[in-house]
Amino acid sequence: MEPLALYLLVQFAFASSITPGPNNLMLMASGANYGLRRTLPHMLGVSLGHSFMVVMVGVALLRLFHAVPALNTVLTVGAVLYMTWLAWKIATALPPEASRVTGKPFTFLQAAAFQWVNPKAWVMAITAITAYAPQDWSVWSGSMLVAVIFLCTNLPSITVWAVLGVQVRRFLGTAKRLRIFNITMAALLLASLYPMLVH
Repeated sequence: MEPLALYLLVQFAFASSITPGPNNLMLMASGANYGLRRTLPHMLGVSLGHSFMVVMVGVALLRLFHAVPALNTVLTVGAVLYMTWLAWKIATALPPEASRVTGKPFTFLQAAAFQWVNPKAWVMAITAITAYAPQDWSVWSGSMLVAVIFLCTNLPSITVWAVLGVQVRRFLGTAKRLRIFNITMAALLLASLYPMLVH
């Protein structure tokens, strides 16, 4: 792979990983509500789960979507319903300072599985494979390269959001303010569905 092409792939992976999206908003909310240590499985699930998704998109799923276009519609409907439910869970979660604590942070497997209904993760994976995977490499090799680049850039990027959530928690200080923050994060998560719905 040419150095310029590799640089452009790294740049795309970093830019798409660190900008706001469902994963980052949820990690920020998790950091604010549960702290960085309890959010770590969620972070690892996002990074490793998305890298696995990139490989699968490169090897098989693009061909499957071309063969059966209705699968894309099914995925879209499922993503909207699931993310609406997640937004509700974030908005109604009681912070640790409240009299009773409801909810718990995402597990590694939950975060990894979430990538398959996350519209931004799909866009990132499909764009990276179609635009940046080396054309003169095998499908497996090209997909693996893109996945490794994403893994190396994604984890540091999403860590920023989780740490930001921890800092927000310290700034907010009270359960009432943290509750307002949760509702705001839920609203932003729902707003992130807009591009997928209009498309």
